[in-house]
Amino acid sequence: MASGVRLPLVRVAVPARPRRIPAWVLALPPVAALGVVFLHPLALVLWQSVSPDGGGHSFSAYGEVFAQAAFRDALRNTVLIAAGSTAGSLLLGFALALVIAFVPFPGGKAIGRFIDVFLSFPSFLITLALLFVYGTAGIANGLWTGATGAAAGPFDFLHTPWGVLLAEITYFTPFVMRPLLGAFAQIDPAQLDVAASLGARAPRIVRQVILPEALPSLAAGGSLVLVMCLNEFGIVLFTGAKEVTTLPVLVYGKAILDGDYAGACVVAVVNIALSLALYGLYRTLTHRIDGAHRART
Repeated sequence: MASGVRLPLVRVAVPARPRRIPAWVLALPPVAALGVVFLHPLALVLWQSVSPDGGGHSFSAYGEVFAQAAFRDALRNTVLIAAGSTAGSLLLGFALALVIAFVPFPGGKAIGRFIDVFLSFPSFLITLALLFVYGTAGIANGLWTGATGAAAGPFDFLHTPWGVLLAEITYFTPFVMRPLLGAFAQIDPAQLDVAASLGARAPRIVRQVILPEALPSLAAGGSLVLVMCLNEFGIVLFTGAKEVTTLPVLVYGKAILDGDYAGACVVAVVNIALSLALYGLYRTLTHRIDGAHRART
């Protein structure tokens, strides 16, 4: 090959790198939507709570509301009913989930699927169903009066705190069962067989094998039910329990019936603060339970 011959240079086109969109640009739409849907209304509630009707800005509305016996009663009722409903939902949900997951019976899978449908029901629908069964003119009282000839039936508790508890436990129990059924599905049946072959009875198997695996799901379901019970309005309203005033019902009464918007916003702020505190407690509890579960496994 002659030394004076030069080969032509071939230029290879290098594809241009696509320009990356900054992360803060991608975060703008969800942050804007969050601000419009949640943060802006929350800011308006906070602003109204320090804006009394007389003009200006002060915390006088907080002092007036905190001094009212109706507010203290509503706060106590809210906490007690929410705690009782959560405890009842946890106990009933755990027992029913155990039966559905580990006791074979006809229709068990259908009931498990029905729980997913039940979660979409509105709370007032369950309350109306209980009124049809246990109300003054309900089925249970009708059967009693028809059988005994009495003027009225014995079931008259739906308008009391016990009726609110029954309605909330009935409605919120599936919210506990759903995560529990998912956790029970992850348990290896061989563990149960080994425990049974070693002579462990059913209560001990539940206590030492099943319950430790279900604790994270119990904590998640119980915390969700507790927060939802704190903010429940429809069940208390539809039971007609006039002597049972909770914080959401008090907000409705002050805003709609009394026209006290500043007082209603104060009660709403307290309800929000209570819900956030319980959510923080839930996160702490869940983190510790998960840490203990990972250390055990």
